[in-house]
Amino acid sequence: MQFRRLGRAGLKVSELSFGSWVTFHNQADVKAAVEMMAAAWDHGVNFFDNAEVYAKGESERIMGAALKKLKWPREKVVVSTKFYWGLNDGPNERNTLNRKYLLQAMDGSLKRLNLDFVDLAYCHRPDPNTPIEETVWAMSDMVTRGQALYWGTSEWSADEIRAAWLIADKHHLHKPVVEQPQYNLFHRKRVEKEYARLYEDCGIGLTTWSPLASGLLSGKYRKGIPKGSRGALENTKWLADQLIDKPKNAATDKLEKVAKELGCTLSQLAIAWCAKNPNVSTVITGASKLAQVKENMKAVDVIAKLTPEVIAKIEEITAPLAG
Repeated sequence: MQFRRLGRAGLKVSELSFGSWVTFHNQADVKAAVEMMAAAWDHGVNFFDNAEVYAKGESERIMGAALKKLKWPREKVVVSTKFYWGLNDGPNERNTLNRKYLLQAMDGSLKRLNLDFVDLAYCHRPDPNTPIEETVWAMSDMVTRGQALYWGTSEWSADEIRAAWLIADKHHLHKPVVEQPQYNLFHRKRVEKEYARLYEDCGIGLTTWSPLASGLLSGKYRKGIPKGSRGALENTKWLADQLIDKPKNAATDKLEKVAKELGCTLSQLAIAWCAKNPNVSTVITGASKLAQVKENMKAVDVIAKLTPEVIAKIEEITAPLAG
């Protein structure tokens, strides 16, 4: 496992990391979380991603309980959370990035995570109803207070990220250092084109999510939606149509042949492809079972095998279907 700087920030994160979206509470209890996080740690992972909204706060509670049991030195682990959707109804409690919500939401997340601070705090989505300046001041104040060490954004447009960075620069505030976008073989344009100027201009790092396109790139949905899979869960049924997309599932058949030539699985190939991008600081992986964690972690051995010739084969298969 290699470690990469988070953009131009000094923080280093493992090139593969572990996230709790969908799985913690919905598919994994504290015991399972401890086992999977420990397995990721044993493979060199130091970054563990979460969010306030995941399982309505229960994901943070499970990760907090797992961290307590694992007893890792705090200086060795990087933990994140994200804010926007909120946990309660109310004009200042849901779908907002106003100052009141953000500072109170951070207090709640720290309690659930059993932590004094998080390493990364993200604005989980942009908020068109709150001035970006207000959000930037609130996030910068979180860092000043020591509740977060760095802050960033998730699924913001390039223009919104640049606006936030310029406001922080103008007022000598803590700047956003990281963006967390979806990035995989079928979802690429934002990372590869829209954000292209941000890496050099603003020093933004990326902690990308969904390297397997919610499981589609594992090949498990080629014959429909299996029981117990993410696509079968009640709270993620909205994913079903894209998971059984026929052209993309047909492409996974071709990708699997490339993976076999490299001596790896389809999932490992897809994860390694994301990590091959030099602008990606870390690829967030997810799993509901211990075996999946162990399989995913082996993707680090595949990165070096992605020669220009192999990349060209992958492009021929996936580029026409990528958005």
